[in-house]
Amino acid sequence: MNNPRLAGRYAKSLLDLATEQNQVDTVCADMKWILSICKSNPDFVSLLRSPIVKPSTKEKILTSITGGKVGNITGAFIKLLVIKARESNLPEIAATYVDQFNAIRNIHKVKITTAAPISDEMKETIMTNVKAAAQPGQTFEVDTQIKNELIGGFVLETGGVLVDASILRDLKDIQKQFMNNDYLHRIR
Repeated sequence: MNNPRLAGRYAKSLLDLATEQNQVDTVCADMKWILSICKSNPDFVSLLRSPIVKPSTKEKILTSITGGKVGNITGAFIKLLVIKARESNLPEIAATYVDQFNAIRNIHKVKITTAAPISDEMKETIMTNVKAAAQPGQTFEVDTQIKNELIGGFVLETGGVLVDASILRDLKDIQKQFMNNDYLHRIR
């Protein structure tokens, strides 16, 4: 049910309203909170997308979850989504809002994936190199993940660029060389 055009339009409308009322940062914090709920609880997303659950029930559940935890603009926006039967698109709209907010504030996401938890010193070293290659005035939001299958090293993703400095990639490269028999013709 991914609809990027719809999500973009609703997120842009919410961003415009938040800008008019000087609540852009507050609404962004609310959208990040909603995204964290959606990522940590797949049952919540299933509830939003369920055609069986009545809209009035969905509104009550959303109000009980968000009541007192989100601002007035976000609460009214969620009610609007329920009225328009667009509550199933809430996760996509929240993600698109955060992306549009980041574009306005010149914030770029950096995703660092490692095999083991990364120390703050190592993260700072990596970010120093990223900042050195970036244009002046850019700020970065760092997200770290752990994937044991990398064995060692790291994978860095930012702005459509992927830097794979993992042991897993090195092993796959060696496997390709053996599969292609790159060294066989040199023996003769």
